[in-house]
Amino acid sequence: MNEKIMIVDDDENICELLRLYLTKEGFSTVIFNDGQAAVDAVESEKPSLMLLDIMLPKLDGWQVCRKIRQNSDVPIIMISAKGETFDKILGLELGADDYVVKPFEAKEVVARIKAVLRRSSAPVAETPKEVNYDNLSINITNYEMKVRGVHVDVPPKELELLFHLASNPKRVFTRDQLLDEVWGFDYYGDSRTVDVHIKRLREKLEGVSDKWELKTVWSVGYKFETY
Repeated sequence: MNEKIMIVDDDENICELLRLYLTKEGFSTVIFNDGQAAVDAVESEKPSLMLLDIMLPKLDGWQVCRKIRQNSDVPIIMISAKGETFDKILGLELGADDYVVKPFEAKEVVARIKAVLRRSSAPVAETPKEVNYDNLSINITNYEMKVRGVHVDVPPKELELLFHLASNPKRVFTRDQLLDEVWGFDYYGDSRTVDVHIKRLREKLEGVSDKWELKTVWSVGYKFETY
């Protein structure tokens, strides 16, 4: 195993604990204690994955994630004492691949790292890259949504959620299924994450067409209904 894990945390005890567990599992590690140093080193270190704390000196984890996502798709697992649903949603919307709340079990972090690395290296199945409906076009290749032919800015996870539902019209998805299939991991938290994203999408798509809708299936989940 040649994967290098970049640990970004200002708590030296946590860094050492993670380093020990990761080394035991065959990973190499590199440690940075402030956000700016991590951003500056990403290109030269070329990590396979980054463990990123939120409360950091110089640049916090949110800023680090945003800057790295401007030109890198390195997998990021955020690690933070901030366990509120809002914080998790923000981390995922900024481009994080997973979110772990402190205090954590080091073995769980290692398992999540392996899961994220498996997903990031897995061959991508051939699936439609664009779906079109009345007054709506969603292109997952360039992350673009058009409403009545006009480009509409949509956060990545909102667009991925809409694309997933629209690619499977009339199929009902539970919240847990959507968290697993869109966010790409077993979500340890509040399934209201999906509700928040659906609400935002509905606000953007209100009145666009009477030939389809994001429909709530009570006590189950959601589906993209067509008429």
